[in-house]
Amino acid sequence: MDYRRRAHDPFWQPWPLAADAAMRGWLLDRGSLTARLKARCPSFRVRLLHQGLIRPAREEAALLGLAQRERAIGRDVLLYCGSMPVVFAHSVVRAQDLRGAWRAIAAIGTRPLGAALFADPRIERHPLRFRWLGGRHPLYCAAAKALAAPLPRLPARRSLFVLHRAPLLVTEAFLPALSAHNSHDRS
Repeated sequence: MDYRRRAHDPFWQPWPLAADAAMRGWLLDRGSLTARLKARCPSFRVRLLHQGLIRPAREEAALLGLAQRERAIGRDVLLYCGSMPVVFAHSVVRAQDLRGAWRAIAAIGTRPLGAALFADPRIERHPLRFRWLGGRHPLYCAAAKALAAPLPRLPARRSLFVLHRAPLLVTEAFLPALSAHNSHDRS
């Protein structure tokens, strides 16, 4: 299946519009976000918010080749730099692929997904896409709920990872604390 053809969504752009230079550096980095955070943070951890059956958003279902009401496996986590949550990450995979190509991540729990994705050279990463998540977007709402706080619009990126023709979609929303952390790095 050609997932590149499915990847067109007018809300997700090929360039991170209106992001400042420091945030653009985080958004455009094609390496492991986990590795980059671990290198910059005094301590790094993953907090698992949810992992299980979900009804993916229409755009996610289309990218994964799912029927409109077909369920998938979703995983939501917060990535922490010290005591501060800096990234809300959401991944979606077809249920059958978690028993197939992606079975190695089925019980990943609080371990970082990025470490597993970048450790296997057979995994192909498709191009990054970008957008700002506002108050009506389900991932913005999930991040705000997890933090129990109102948030500004969040810069986000997503890409498909493909292993043995099985797609896994990863979306990362960058939280305000990451910008604060960046400003401390420069001082």
